[in-house]
Amino acid sequence: MGTTSCTFCGVVAGELEAHVVDEDDGFVAFLDRSPVFKGHVLVVPRPHVETLVDLPVPSVGALFERVQRIAAAMPDAIGAHGSFVAINNVVSQSVPHLHVHVVPRRRKDGLRGFFWPRQKYAGDEAAIYADALRTSLRDRSS
Repeated sequence: MGTTSCTFCGVVAGELEAHVVDEDDGFVAFLDRSPVFKGHVLVVPRPHVETLVDLPVPSVGALFERVQRIAAAMPDAIGAHGSFVAINNVVSQSVPHLHVHVVPRRRKDGLRGFFWPRQKYAGDEAAIYADALRTSLRDRSS
């Protein structure tokens, strides 16, 4: 599976199940399995790159264009008021493959500082959130 059994390489290759919300030749965006808030998306480059420092400079802008699209889709898709965007490089990086967290935020949602309590999706909730985000992204591209 992927490079050095990397979980995210497995998702990119379609070997591991994920709720993909957006993808193109360079990047894949999918729901985090343990979201801070439901609708939490991870945006990853297709090639195995461990940290932002390792990402080739020409790809940095393209990565953040994808992140910006996801953040812009969240209000219409899932009723978020805004978003929190973050990257861990090595420290606190649970999977050693570059990934940008795009976390939906709502006023008074209880998130304080960098304490990220995690949630679980019940039943088909993940599919519902992923579908809403895909629809909003598709509508924005039209």
